[in-house]
Amino acid sequence: MPKALRVLEAVAARTRPLSIAELATMLGLSLPTAHRIVTALEGLGFLSREPGKRRVIEGDRLVSLGLTVLQVAVASGTRHAILESLANQIGESCNLGVIAGGNVLYLDRVETHWPLGLRFEPGSRVPLHCTAIGKLLLSQMPVNSLDGYLSNGQLTRYTQTTIIDPRRLREELKRVHKQGYSTDNQEFMSGVVCVAVPVHGPNGRVCAAIAISAAEARLTLKRAKGFLPELREAARQLSRSLAAGSERSDTMRRRREPR
Repeated sequence: MPKALRVLEAVAARTRPLSIAELATMLGLSLPTAHRIVTALEGLGFLSREPGKRRVIEGDRLVSLGLTVLQVAVASGTRHAILESLANQIGESCNLGVIAGGNVLYLDRVETHWPLGLRFEPGSRVPLHCTAIGKLLLSQMPVNSLDGYLSNGQLTRYTQTTIIDPRRLREELKRVHKQGYSTDNQEFMSGVVCVAVPVHGPNGRVCAAIAISAAEARLTLKRAKGFLPELREAARQLSRSLAAGSERSDTMRRRREPR
């Protein structure tokens, strides 16, 4: 595999920003070679540097490429069918989302047929701090990344129940992490409730979240939480689908590699 691709894979799989020296050690590269590759990939927009520091993180172009691949994958075949089946079981809108650019990005969404459905398209972005998917994903952030997010002063109030106090939000995220699911009790849109659970990637880490959303007049938050078993089963199916896709990709890559 070309060295540049190995560097991209290492950065994408990281749990924290990496120094060039760490990348060189991990990949068995000389420090000058690793520095040259990182500099080139940074110039192309595939890699970037942690704000105020020199450690390496994903660049906008790499994030955009990854999201494009995910959007295409979930919009067809098995993964969309899982979301559609969940929506049919529950009778409410279902969403699959990830963190992108400081927001939740909907990779896929199946709308309810009720007249009070919420009209968001795949590719729509919604806030992190006041949505069920957003809070679920924030609860999985490394401490230093979460500290940076909570200190940016952008916890906008959308409704009377939006949590805009960083200390209160941090406590809420601790509860979310402990209980394994998140709720939105009319925090983003008045009259709308949501429940979300995590989706794990092939490496076992949370990579996305799946949620149901409904008009509170039709489905109370308490009743919505009653669908947690169905949500978790759909999340398990999505995780298995992601693992199978990763295995196929690894097999194809090994076949292409020179022997």
